Amino acid sequence: MKRHSYAHTRGRATTTLLAVALALAIALPLAAQAQTSGGRTYINPLDIDYKYNFEQLNEGISYRSSADPVIVPHGNEYYLFATIAGGYWRSPDLVDWEFITPDRWPMEDIVAPAATSVDGTIYLYQSTFVPRPIFSTREPASGKLEFFNRWMPVLPDQPDDWKGPWDPDLFHDPDTGRWYLYWGSSNVYPIWGIELDFSRQLAWKGKPKELLRLYPHQHGWERFGQDHADTRMPFIEGASMIKHDGKYYLQYGAPGTEYNVYANGVAVGDSPLGPFTYAPYNPMSYKPGGFATGAGHGGTFRDPHGNYWNTGTAWVGVNWNFERRLVMFPAGFDRDGQMFSHTRFGDFPQRMPASRWSRPEELFTGWMLLSYRKPARAASTRGEFAANRVTDEDPRTFWVAERNDDQQWLSLDLGGEKEVRALQVNYADYQSGLFASDGKVYTQFRLSHSRDGEKWETIAVTDGGRDRPNAYLELEQPLHTRHLRYEHVHVGAANLAISDIRVFGRDGGKPPASPAKLTARRHADERNATIAWAPVRDAVGYNVLWGIAPDKLYQCYQRFADQGNEIEIRALNVGQQYYFAIEAFDESGVSPPSAPVAARAESKR
Repeated sequence: MKRHSYAHTRGRATTTLLAVALALAIALPLAAQAQTSGGRTYINPLDIDYKYNFEQLNEGISYRSSADPVIVPHGNEYYLFATIAGGYWRSPDLVDWEFITPDRWPMEDIVAPAATSVDGTIYLYQSTFVPRPIFSTREPASGKLEFFNRWMPVLPDQPDDWKGPWDPDLFHDPDTGRWYLYWGSSNVYPIWGIELDFSRQLAWKGKPKELLRLYPHQHGWERFGQDHADTRMPFIEGASMIKHDGKYYLQYGAPGTEYNVYANGVAVGDSPLGPFTYAPYNPMSYKPGGFATGAGHGGTFRDPHGNYWNTGTAWVGVNWNFERRLVMFPAGFDRDGQMFSHTRFGDFPQRMPASRWSRPEELFTGWMLLSYRKPARAASTRGEFAANRVTDEDPRTFWVAERNDDQQWLSLDLGGEKEVRALQVNYADYQSGLFASDGKVYTQFRLSHSRDGEKWETIAVTDGGRDRPNAYLELEQPLHTRHLRYEHVHVGAANLAISDIRVFGRDGGKPPASPAKLTARRHADERNATIAWAPVRDAVGYNVLWGIAPDKLYQCYQRFADQGNEIEIRALNVGQQYYFAIEAFDESGVSPPSAPVAARAESKR
């Protein structure tokens, strides 16, 4: 993503009753989950055929990537537009995605697109600094695109070095019929907005209006860097508008796409061009821990059942800082109008609802991670890229086979017989090159299992019809087994490299106890707080939950047990009271959350 920078580069303590209510809301029984289950599950990162990136064409194929997703409901289908894809994806159910190559495509390619569907027509506009067209289609499944207008002129009254609109968003107000454009991607300039004139093919109407800026000295989550630890100026970008209950929710991404803390914030107004009030509960969508980290720069849409979803960008950053994947989380608005995105267990299997859910917790399958730090063996290994890297839950470490051929295999020992429900195979790009591969960019593999490590039976064989760098396979029936094996067939790259094979299910035991002795110490710098708790025996990990009220703990930071029982949260807003709770998880399930505690200020000396 191209951006503008200075260098011109780019309330009260909780009661016992409330704690019990919170536990029931979060640790939802499996019987309740089935009420909204559509019989299908999905996982993050999304299982689509991410494209190899043009931004390093001089080096040939280098890495798969995408970012800045916009999902548009259109008729009975969904269309996904994202950065640098050479086309877009179509889905009937938000689970299975088919890539569509259009008959014409905007200039060199699309970066951070704007897309919306109004009255049976999809409108599509790309990030740009020069005049570019808006495309339209009433038949997106066919790939047929028309010019809605030939050229959108350069925006009026913009800085000479930042004409935009970069990171645009098109918004049609369903109540007034009026159109608006929002844009901005900079650590210098703000998010802007302007009205558009549909009668003149969405030409500018009036002058741009400054809408939002970042204030990282007040908003901890807007600080740059890994876990907000960098003092450089952060970026505001990825504007997206949605209207709910008469209010306008202007979402924005910050502080930078190349870190684990990339998030979506929101400001609320009574009109499409503001003024907007910063939401005290920000960030609205945040996922700094776990396997797929990062949730910023996406959009919010509503499915036909009335459920809201928020899309975002997860960070990989191996071959380049801007190597990324796409994520999608259930979202919504509570009774007070607070907007939220539910990222708890956001990279574990989730059910796709066939009706309207009452709480997003209903979507969690309860299938736990069975593969964390489990022993792994391989047919061959190159250098330091050992097989045990595939169970560390880190997409930035990976196993590399000595050769890329069909004699390669990789096996995992789950340490005992477990109930396996789903697997995710995540490929990595290691020294990939266009001319080093056979030119056929697809993945194909077999999965086998064994109870004793000697006699193996096939579970599944992928068809090889497309590239699946984050392939997700849900088993038709639960499988009780101990050993799992990946058997290689093909990958369209020079080297066979896998970052993680993730196994989900249950081991049949009792869930862990709730963590005790939770403390939340607010620092002198109110943007930070240290959260500590007593370790839970045999826990795999913990979810630190927090929010601005005991019953609004919408934020979540996942932490594995071997990373310790203390964490610094650096995403808080100055002057805002916070409450924290914690839950433990293992291979059997999730504990009830602890009673929420109020963050206490450091004592003054």
